[in-house]
Formats: sequence, structure tokens, C-alpha cells
Amino acid sequence: MSGLEGKVVIVTGASSGIGAQVAKTLAAGGAKVMLAARRQDRLDALVDEIGANAKAHVTDVSNHQSMLELGEATISEFGHIDVLVNNAGLMPLSFFASRKVDEWDRMVDVNIKGVLYGIDAVLTHMLGRSSGHIINVSSIAGHRTGPATGVYSGTKFAVRAISEGLRQETAGKIRVTTICPGAVTTELAGTITDKVVMDNMGGTYDFEFLDPTAIADAIAYAIGQPDNVAVNEMLIRPLQQSM
Repeated sequence: MSGLEGKVVIVTGASSGIGAQVAKTLAAGGAKVMLAARRQDRLDALVDEIGANAKAHVTDVSNHQSMLELGEATISEFGHIDVLVNNAGLMPLSFFASRKVDEWDRMVDVNIKGVLYGIDAVLTHMLGRSSGHIINVSSIAGHRTGPATGVYSGTKFAVRAISEGLRQETAGKIRVTTICPGAVTTELAGTITDKVVMDNMGGTYDFEFLDPTAIADAIAYAIGQPDNVAVNEMLIRPLQQSM
């Protein structure tokens, strides 16, 4: 795949769903991937599947030191970092009246702080090389909100704002891309504990979800562009999904 050969890419949230497929797609195109997630067994299995172009580092994106160590491990293993895909995220949707404050805190820790810690782990290195690409995975929930999505949407709006601020600060030095998936077949819905939300989801999403390959292909496209081309933002959703 043009533009991927030899690129060193960190992928967070790589143990399943979009992250796992991104790792496989990029490695198939010749990239070297550092897989980051908390589940060692899942990471090991994915490294075995991908082969020599993949390494793994157990990482908690909500822990700053853990993310710094991820960056250091990637440089130690591959010599440098070309791309960071900030993909890790949680989506425990709930109504405010349900008072799931612990879940709000966790979303802020993973969906916002995790993105910031990822940026911090690679930005100095990339600016020092005058080369790099940071890809932050937001959501169509970062473009609109609704009942039960207030906190999740808030975190994804934040990702878009962070990306745009970073893009303006680093224009001409590194590339910054925001990816906004619609409904995709992943484990995200498994983090929902609000029974009322779960009971209503079937009628809301009565269409076929995207396969994670659609998002992985979009990320590969953004990475593979010529050095003077910056893909700033992409929304990818099922044809049947109106919003």
C-alpha cells in the first residue's frame, strides 16, 4: 500500500475492534506497528497473527507515565515514531439522571486524557524530526449529541477541539488528522451498563454497522498521502445512518 512502507506506527486500543484492524491493515501495507492496550493476551495473539512487523507494549492510556513508556519503547524497538493513532476509547452511554459518575470519570480519563497523554508521548520527538502524523479517533458523536450521549459526546467534541488546536500549532511541521466513525461493529457497546439505554438501542440502530476495515482503510489513506498533503478530518458512517 503506497505511503505505508517502513512507517513506524503506534496504535492504542489495539487489542480489539478498530485498533486491531488498523494494526493489521497498516502492517499489511508494510508499516511497523507498536500495539498498545491493557490486555496482554490479546496483544500477544495479534502480534502472532501479524508477524515480524508487529510488537506490543501493555499500556494504560489513562496513565501519563505508561504512555511515556510506550513512546520510549517504540523508539527503542524501531528507532523512531512516524505516526500515532490515538484510538483507545470507552462509550458507556447513560442518562444524566442515572448518576453514573464513575463512568463519566473513566470516559474523561480514557477518551480525553488518553489522547492528551498520547500527544505528549510523541510530540517532542516528532517536532525534533520535523516529521510525524498524529491521528485522533473521535466519533460522529463529536459532531452532535443527544439523550444518553452527553458525556460521551462531550469527550469526542473535546478530541476534535484538541486535534484542531494541535493542527494549528504544528502546521507545516507535522500532520494531524481526526477520524470520526459512525456505527462500527466493535466492543464499545459492551461498556454500556445503563439498562434503559441498552433496551432502546435496537430500535435506534436498526441497520448494518460498518466493519472496522472501513475505518482502518480511511486511516491508511490519510497516512499514505504525500508529505505535503494533510487530511484534517474524515467522517465515515453507514449509508443508512442519518446521524
